Amino acid sequence: MTDHRPWHGVLVATALPLDDDLSVNYDKYAEHCAWLVENGCDGVVPNGSLGEYQVLTPEERARVVETAVAAIGGQRVMPGVAAYGSAESRRWAEQAGEAGCRAVMLLPPNAYRADERSVLAHYAEVAKTGLPVVAYNNPIDTKVDLVPELLARLHGEGYIRAVKEFSGDVRRAYRIAELAPELDLLIGADDVLLELAVAGAKGWVAGYPNALPQASVELYHAAVDGDLDTARSLYRQLHPLLRWDSRVEFVQAIKLSMDLVGRHGGPCRPPRMPLPPEQEAAVRTATEKAVAAGLA
Repeated sequence: MTDHRPWHGVLVATALPLDDDLSVNYDKYAEHCAWLVENGCDGVVPNGSLGEYQVLTPEERARVVETAVAAIGGQRVMPGVAAYGSAESRRWAEQAGEAGCRAVMLLPPNAYRADERSVLAHYAEVAKTGLPVVAYNNPIDTKVDLVPELLARLHGEGYIRAVKEFSGDVRRAYRIAELAPELDLLIGADDVLLELAVAGAKGWVAGYPNALPQASVELYHAAVDGDLDTARSLYRQLHPLLRWDSRVEFVQAIKLSMDLVGRHGGPCRPPRMPLPPEQEAAVRTATEKAVAAGLA
């Protein structure tokens, strides 16, 4: 991990352990963050979609960041600061800085289908905090697509330093590199890890390391180091789980895998519902195979 670019390496978009009454178990979250680092991950991204930030109270959301920083140090924590309004996103970025974090991750405006001027203004507002901003492109959920040309403009204006790319279109990696060669590309979806690593990604904002950190870290480093024999073998074995990261049930699936390997995932807050039986069976089978293969 580098101090000046804390988004390099494997940063886990942390699932948030909830108890049966749906309260946040901060002790287990602190232990989880420490466990991830002990197992080779470079840092964590709290308050992303996997962390169910949309259904947290402001007090809970702030405490999640503070808990992660206390557990592993602010240089390893890059919180998500997404919000409906730019002023609110800026406040969350300021809170992250006050807690000791050295970078934040920001979705585009997601309350409506924002145009380019609105996107630029949104990132400009949060960049005023002085913290490096990693953009998060998730056009599937936000309906706002940070295409390579727009990313290059955001980078050229000094608003962003990197992008978590979740579009699934791996061709974009090469276009981004042409238009903004200094903009760091981060793998944003687990099931295109190998393709984006080969294309030059500098990091991975990852989901399934919540359950399988060591195998996931080994896969990432094999891929970025060009050890394709190792990477392909691990990728094939893990892909039945990694592809859940790109499905709408990704939070439930990853939490279930955590429970199955002896971690504490726990339930999800509404409106997320438990997996239906056929999906639960599929996740259970794939997780059990990974365990049997020595990947957990």
